[in-house]
Amino acid sequence: MQNDVVSREEWLEARRALLAKEKEATRLRDSVNAARLALPWVKVDKDYVFETPEGRRSLADLFDGRSQLLIYHFMLGPDWDAGCTGCSFLSDHVDGALPHLNHHDVTWVAVSRAPLDKIAAYKQRMGWQFPWVSSFGSDFNFDYHVSFSPEDLAKDEVFYNFTPMQPADANDELPGLSAFYQNDRGEIFHTYSSYARGPEELIGTLMILDRAPKGRNEDSTMNFVRRHDEYDEAPKAPSCCH
Repeated sequence: MQNDVVSREEWLEARRALLAKEKEATRLRDSVNAARLALPWVKVDKDYVFETPEGRRSLADLFDGRSQLLIYHFMLGPDWDAGCTGCSFLSDHVDGALPHLNHHDVTWVAVSRAPLDKIAAYKQRMGWQFPWVSSFGSDFNFDYHVSFSPEDLAKDEVFYNFTPMQPADANDELPGLSAFYQNDRGEIFHTYSSYARGPEELIGTLMILDRAPKGRNEDSTMNFVRRHDEYDEAPKAPSCCH
């Protein structure tokens, strides 16, 4: 299928109409960002302990000397053989951002319920460098509504993305992003969380594809995505020599 082919003048008129919508979307994004920064905070009074390559660490330790912490709730359960494909897709975009985040007073950490040895093996397979810790044995994932026990899934509904949902639409692990702030007194506050497609803008590949002629070219959300070591040989472009 091919779009209409028009003159340069007609294309320019259509492009200017789209530009107006793009500017409107940019202004709306600025407004949403301002509202996000203005959200009230919730003090974290519960003690959470994580397994890390350096030993057991608290939530405060995960800040690594910075005042802001972003935690990516990576879908890798205790019994899973590999990490979620979508979470892996997002995580492919993290390492290059780490120096910029760290020098802007932000620490990024992935958290999963899988044991640390399983996390380490998958992290090595994917070639990632970002910090990744285990919340196995902790309530952390359950308290932030990204992990669900068999008992949870047996109920009439579970709570995800700030909304009750049917267990049939859930899973034992689901994705999310949570933000925390630590003040000079060491107090920690939960400032923000986002679930489902909320963190999608972190996936630069999607933002690039949105500007390609065929866009995301998907039948359902990210159904084209594979772990980066599972793609078949890339299809070759048609050649006039054949």
